[in-house]
Amino acid sequence: MPLILSLLFGFLPMFLFATFVYWLDRYEKEPRLLLGAVFLWGAVVAAGAAYILNTGIGMGVYMVTHSEAATEVSTTSLVAPVIEESFKGLAVLLVFWLAHREFDSILDGIVYAAVTALGFAATENAYYIYNLGYLEGGFAGLFQLAFIRVVLVGWQHPFYTSFIGIGLAAARLNRNPSLRILLPLLGLAASIFTHALHNTMAQFLTGMVGLAVTSMADWIGWLFLLGFIVYMIWRENQLLQHQLNEEVQLGIITGEQYHSACSFWRRTGGLFTSRRRKINRFYQVCAELSHKKNQLTRMGDEHGNGEIIADLRGELQQLSIGLTGLA
Repeated sequence: MPLILSLLFGFLPMFLFATFVYWLDRYEKEPRLLLGAVFLWGAVVAAGAAYILNTGIGMGVYMVTHSEAATEVSTTSLVAPVIEESFKGLAVLLVFWLAHREFDSILDGIVYAAVTALGFAATENAYYIYNLGYLEGGFAGLFQLAFIRVVLVGWQHPFYTSFIGIGLAAARLNRNPSLRILLPLLGLAASIFTHALHNTMAQFLTGMVGLAVTSMADWIGWLFLLGFIVYMIWRENQLLQHQLNEEVQLGIITGEQYHSACSFWRRTGGLFTSRRRKINRFYQVCAELSHKKNQLTRMGDEHGNGEIIADLRGELQQLSIGLTGLA
């Protein structure tokens, strides 16, 4: 039972958090299969590799220093942030390389990074809740650590790794060769720094006061990131309004369909009709077309943007005909 509870408290909240991240990506949903793959990468590959390397390097540090304190500080504040963010970031980088067409915006980068990190957090939380919670404090310790890991610091890993997604997405939308190399490195550096800062604060600010100060600092950072995400959602809405206006002028979609596609809330209407799948595909194609038109303007005909736009316009016109009266 304790192990089952630890797995439940470790994985279920992080899965729900990932569902919320998916919901936030209102206009151009990322493929669920791809999101499931990066979640599993975080939970299995990144978490497993980090555990092995953190443990091995920690043993090496202890053999050199013969100091538990030096080992704890160095692995927690220096080693773990570098290893964990590198392996989580590798999943986002693979999406960037192998599924380039799905990496269209800053928001996309945040989504892939956050979902990867939530997979990592699920495994890490389950491990800590059982080993440091139940084994050291019984069921009281299990529930206490579950509260800390889920409620107080539940968004810490998505926050750190989001900087990697932002860096890669910014590089994706930049034509300057130097910046296309520098921006992902800056994103990785920011993720490692924020991770190391949290770990160092948690290491030295102990007790209830220390927990309160560290949690407050974490929540301030998360709220700033949430504000940035809301701004990115607004920017994406503005992009749709600008780019889809031409589709109305060309007669590809109707004015009603345009307003529905550009609405944050109306898009949920597709969930409650028999035409749900077709309506959701209509919205998806509207968003993909808007991004590809924007990329054609900013980046040129990279990866065949012109041909992709033509194909999306043809599909959109067919969907539009079958969805007359969509509002």
